Amino acid sequence: MVIKQHSLSLISQNTPSRLFFSLMMALLFIVLSSSLQAASVTATLNKNVTTENEVVQLTLRADFSDTGNGPDLTPLERDFNILGKSQNSQFSFNLGTSTALNFWVVSLMPKSVGTVEIPPIKIGGLESQPIRLTVKSSPQLLDSNGNPPVMLKAEVSETEPYLQQEIILNVKLYTSVALQNANRAIPSHPDLIIERLVDDQMSYQTINGTQYQVITREYLVFPQRSGLITIPPQSIQAMVNTSTGRRMIKVQSEPLNLQVIPTPASYTADTWLPSQAVTVSTSLTKTDASPRVGDTLIWTIDIHAKGALPEQIPAVDFNSTRLYKLYPQTPKFDTQKTASGVTGSQSITIEVVPTQEGTLLLPDVNIPYWDTEKQAISVASATTPGIEIAPLPSGSNKADNSTPKPPVENNSSPEPTRSMAPISLAKKPVETSPPAQKAVDPIAQNQPKPLEVKIVPAHNGYTLRQYLIAGLLLIAAVMMGIWTALWLKNRKAEPDNIYQVPTLQDFAPLSTYDEQSAFKALMECCNQNDLPSLRPSLLEWARHRWGDNEIRSVDDIKRLTTVQVTQLLMEAELMLYSSNPAHEWQGHPLAEALEEYTSGRARPSKASQLKTLYPNF
Repeated sequence: MVIKQHSLSLISQNTPSRLFFSLMMALLFIVLSSSLQAASVTATLNKNVTTENEVVQLTLRADFSDTGNGPDLTPLERDFNILGKSQNSQFSFNLGTSTALNFWVVSLMPKSVGTVEIPPIKIGGLESQPIRLTVKSSPQLLDSNGNPPVMLKAEVSETEPYLQQEIILNVKLYTSVALQNANRAIPSHPDLIIERLVDDQMSYQTINGTQYQVITREYLVFPQRSGLITIPPQSIQAMVNTSTGRRMIKVQSEPLNLQVIPTPASYTADTWLPSQAVTVSTSLTKTDASPRVGDTLIWTIDIHAKGALPEQIPAVDFNSTRLYKLYPQTPKFDTQKTASGVTGSQSITIEVVPTQEGTLLLPDVNIPYWDTEKQAISVASATTPGIEIAPLPSGSNKADNSTPKPPVENNSSPEPTRSMAPISLAKKPVETSPPAQKAVDPIAQNQPKPLEVKIVPAHNGYTLRQYLIAGLLLIAAVMMGIWTALWLKNRKAEPDNIYQVPTLQDFAPLSTYDEQSAFKALMECCNQNDLPSLRPSLLEWARHRWGDNEIRSVDDIKRLTTVQVTQLLMEAELMLYSSNPAHEWQGHPLAEALEEYTSGRARPSKASQLKTLYPNF
């Protein structure tokens, strides 16, 4: 007892020793506390019992800093759909020591009903404990009136169409709640040509006491084979807020069956054209007030087919005759879309060069087609009014009637071929003054006649002075060519291959043939939400559209397109290089913005649509 008091008194008397003893005890306490708090991975759920199609949140906590690439979520993909992931980190410092806490919140949706297990999740070199989750079957989501909050209905204008006949597919979306992250399917079928008709139409309708917002979307459908064709159900998937939390809903429409009728046996035309009505109009325009032989006339043919695309209209082909020559140009196609359907148009321009005087009569234009309303073959016809063609001035009219020289006529020259330009037929012959034959003696009368035929060329219009000028120019060109050849021979030859620089096509060859096919691949990439393939698809389409000299990166596309496309591309880049998974990206807004840019037709603003469609979004 005395020894203990003595030792304590020594400590109390020596102040530096007392401070040293206190610091050592504190350091020992910190070391022991840090060793007791071992690194671990903890997994928790916001609920252990959930219902079908509801979202649960899995929180992962790592009590250490070396987490590597973060949690490995691959084991979750068997029983869950991973909807999103976010990360948060916390650091604390105390008495010279640091503590790191890393959190990950993962949004999951169970794929099946029953008891499922969240397997151990590995972070760094540690794993969490497994967790059990009970998923119950959820009843149909209904409102207070017993009506579903979302409905989808589809219908067609014709259930028994003819082959390649126009069909209007009408898809109506009924919503009474705000939809979030809506993903709407696009109808497709290998035996159908489907394209959008007009912009979405919005209306309101009350059904069984519930007011719905109705969004109507219409498509053009053209069946490509006869027989039974089934249009698959149209679907939409979105998130909605319920009293128990966020819930994903998926709604489908009923499938539609089409019984496509083949080409009737009574249709005898070469090209099959089903249409509601076909109209043809023609006109022959003069390029001169008094057209003569060799002048050019413009023959215009306009064909309109209601309920058919312009590519379905058969080609109009006429041959030249001995009365006229025809030089057709490339037809122009046009498509007009309205709420009632589509109307395809072809505008054909043909240059007509008459080769004989008199009344110029062109053949009638007849377009046979199958009238889908009368269910019978019909023919649309048009007749072109005739035009009087005056003859060319003849040199024989100016000669003396007593002269036995035969007149020089166009019939003696070979008939112009199709490759001859129309303008060459319209040149007038050079008029020469007739010789004064009365002043010539009888001996000299025998000489001028053969000399007169040689002096006057066959309507070429060239004089001796023009021939001399042409000869001098030819000699100058030959001398210039000889001088150039000698200069190149004396110049030291240098290899050309050192100046050849590989082009962008050599490093990255294009995989598509034209801009249309590249744009189609880009639209499929956006509609399938394929973010990793977006950049190569964008560059492929842009190189077709603007060329390799203009396009080097996605920034060049932003520079050449609209502000809306640029903003959507920036959002896609942020999504691609962020920590969020790539499958969260929705490519439909970008697809619609690109369609608006390429077509040049403005759409309603997205802000006004969102405010009206989803007021609570």
